[in-house]
Amino acid sequence: MAYETILLDREDGVGIITLNRPDKLNAMNRKLGAELSDAMKELNADDGIGCIVITGAGEKAFSAGGDIQEQLNDDARYSREEQDKMGSPRRSYEIAASPKPTIGMMNGLAYGGAGVLASSLDMRVGCEGTKFRFLAAAYGRINSTWSLGCQVGWPMAKELLFTARIVEAEEAYRIGLLNHLVPRAQLRAKTMELAKTIAGNHRGAVMGVKKLLLEQLGQKQEARWEAEYRYGTQVMRGAQAKDAFPEFMARKGMKAQ
Repeated sequence: MAYETILLDREDGVGIITLNRPDKLNAMNRKLGAELSDAMKELNADDGIGCIVITGAGEKAFSAGGDIQEQLNDDARYSREEQDKMGSPRRSYEIAASPKPTIGMMNGLAYGGAGVLASSLDMRVGCEGTKFRFLAAAYGRINSTWSLGCQVGWPMAKELLFTARIVEAEEAYRIGLLNHLVPRAQLRAKTMELAKTIAGNHRGAVMGVKKLLLEQLGQKQEARWEAEYRYGTQVMRGAQAKDAFPEFMARKGMKAQ
């Protein structure tokens, strides 16, 4: 299948998905989300693939997060109820629940929705340009409650989600948000070394380990995701784009089209 917003490659048992909107810092719109989901299904169905790597095009960003212009346009065109039915809100959970191991090759910043995506992956490898920001609390939304605590522990997850502050590469490595931190020139080599090692092991054993680890977390991951989704749609509605990102919109001259 030909994709417009991602690149899909295979190398020695590893599937590599590249978010490919570099002019928009790989911001995630509905098209990219749908193509990412489709590529994950394709790789999970491929018996020749034992590990999946997700990265971003360019050196600035893994992804800047959700596409604010698209969100602004949606706010102007559709009701909140209509927006709830658009796209597939389960995609981040479905990526987290991938039966095959996933690695984030964190080539740059991962803010907002990209932080959700990154924290839903099994592992992350970063470089000096890597940084995270779990922004939701700064603009009236809620996310990553079901994913981040599994990566960095509850006290640190609370700090990052409550403050919405930037997490630079060194801190991300120290708190376990990055498994490895290497110079940018070594980022791909280190990521692929890890991915190929995993892909070279017994597929059934590796997938069994992942399945058991997820099931043994206590409350199942899907239940935690569902709780967050219900809260964000039924208890506290997330802020609309015009209310969430006024400074960004003013700086970029954005308005609904």
